[in-house]
Amino acid sequence: MAKTVLVVDDSAIMRRTVGSALLSDGFNVCGEASDGQEAVELAGKLSPDLIILDVSMPAMNGLEAAPVLRKLVPTRPIILYTLYADEAVEQQLRTIEVDSVMSKREPLSRLMEEAHALLGE
Repeated sequence: MAKTVLVVDDSAIMRRTVGSALLSDGFNVCGEASDGQEAVELAGKLSPDLIILDVSMPAMNGLEAAPVLRKLVPTRPIILYTLYADEAVEQQLRTIEVDSVMSKREPLSRLMEEAHALLGE
């Protein structure tokens, strides 16, 4: 059975792009959210196998949402997927419990590799 992924990004284009890549790589996109608050609501209902979470979003950003998501689905990996993955940001992000930080500047194939690795596939 395909692993389920919740894609969280305020950009509809980015959600579609990541979602398409996930589907073509054997994942099932169980939900999409445009901000952290919506992600928290969906994660509680859907219990996805993996969450791909943008950092910069309105209402509740990824830094605020990640600890809440971690409590909701404590054993599920969270990938912070951001344009701002420089060294200073990565150190700040290590203080919140995410499993991986990836730059949107990297090829989508790297995101797929990381998703498979985190899910033990």
